[in-house]
Amino acid sequence: MMQTDVKAKSLAATGVVFEGRTRVRGLIIAAGASAGNVTLADGGVNVFAIQTPANGLTFNALIPAEGVLFSTNVTTTLLNTTVTVFYG
Repeated sequence: MMQTDVKAKSLAATGVVFEGRTRVRGLIIAAGASAGNVTLADGGVNVFAIQTPANGLTFNALIPAEGVLFSTNVTTTLLNTTVTVFYG
């Protein structure tokens, strides 16, 4: 098993987390006052989405084992949320 340094990027709007091949290891999501969601995509193809409640709380989304592989890049689409993505 190959180890890599884990990096983090926080986003308050839709955008690019990382350009290039990487693995997403986890997320910290801050929900807004209205229901929302966080969608992660690889090269424009949605990989997974997490729905958030309208409660304004922060929670962790842990990804087991080696994380989720993104071959091209990692982009996020955010609706009523902010997110910190851990990758590497």
